[in-house]
Amino acid sequence: MRKLVLAFVIGVLFVGCTEVERPSRYVRSTVYELQQASDYKYTGELEVGELPTGELELVITLKGEKGSTAVTYPAHLHYGPYGTPDAPMAAMLSPIYASSLVGATILTELSNGNVINYESFLTFNGHVKVHLASEGPDYEVILVAGDVGANYQE
Repeated sequence: MRKLVLAFVIGVLFVGCTEVERPSRYVRSTVYELQQASDYKYTGELEVGELPTGELELVITLKGEKGSTAVTYPAHLHYGPYGTPDAPMAAMLSPIYASSLVGATILTELSNGNVINYESFLTFNGHVKVHLASEGPDYEVILVAGDVGANYQE
């Protein structure tokens, strides 16, 4: 009887631990690589996804050392390719939390008032930057950056 119970428990654990593939939360999505842009050892990616509502979600995930829960890294979407001096900001994105290295933003409109959706993002002439700080000299330190939309090249 013990062997039967043991076999049953092992069978339940085996079945309970199988990986189930979940459907994506996006109708469609694109991933852009973000490159290390300073001495800080971070890289990352930006996933741009179209939600079933038609809204655009931008999720930045950094790869590197996690930090304090009190620390955040500001992120911005800028017009033009990375390296454009004084590139104007197209949108302020939600900060990246140092404790998780993830930040997510629902984006519907750019700073110039233009509506943005998945199709228009794919042809958007821009780039993303994640800064070390929101002000002071550390604002000039870019942790990761990368071209997006029409500027992106693999």
